[in-house]
This record gives sequence, C-alpha cells and structure tokens, in this order.
Amino acid sequence: MKIYFAWSIRWGRELQDTYMAMIEYLHQHGEVLTEHVGNQYLSALWESMSSREIHDRDLAWIMEADVVIADVTITSLGVWYELGRAVELHKPILCLYNPEDGKSLSAMIDGSPSIIVKNYTTIEEANLAMAEFLQTI
Repeated sequence: MKIYFAWSIRWGRELQDTYMAMIEYLHQHGEVLTEHVGNQYLSALWESMSSREIHDRDLAWIMEADVVIADVTITSLGVWYELGRAVELHKPILCLYNPEDGKSLSAMIDGSPSIIVKNYTTIEEANLAMAEFLQTI
C-alpha cells in the first residue's frame, strides 16, 4: 500500500517527533511516499526545489497513493489543498486532529463526507485510528 502522509511542514516543526512516530508506524502498513516530511533538515531540502517542483512532485505522489492520511492539528493551506485534490481523486482520506489546544477543526474538513476525522491526544490513539482506517481499505 502506498500512503501519502501530510502535515503542516512549515509551521508544524514543533510536532516533528509526533509526526516521525506516525511515519514509523505507517511503515508497518506500506510505503510512506512522504517520509521526508519528518526529516529535521527539511528546510535545506526546500531550498533545492522551486515551489512548482514541490507542487508537482507532491501532486504526483497524491495521485500515486492508495490512501491519504493527514494531521490537521496545525492549520496549513497546503495540507488543505492536498486534501481537496485527494477528495477530487476519490482517495480514501483520514485526518487526525489533536484538540488539546482548544481550537476547533474547520467545518470544511470535519464536515466533509469524503474525509474521516479522528481526534487523538496520544500517539497510541493516533496509531489506533490509523490502524482502524487502514483495515477498511
């Protein structure tokens, strides 16, 4: 199974350890096309690619993926764009959301019939949500 994992790369670096744990867990279920998002040196990788190259590469990965899993705890226009494209491509989508900060998830994500949303507060809860989702695919 090919998995596209998305999260707020530019604004979510403080949750990098959480995302790395999620990526490691997803490796048990298939190929994570976007495992680079957990790389602590990601800023240097950005500098070597134009915005167009990043867009085209990531869109190609979304098209190649069997499923899309996104952490939407931190608002990201890029992730929401990716989710919109995944919906358009009829990909199975799981969004993980940690509500601990007291913010509400956008109704456009939470209310979409094409997106499964699961809340989590621990990595164990996130892993369980991902396992249950992947078992349905």
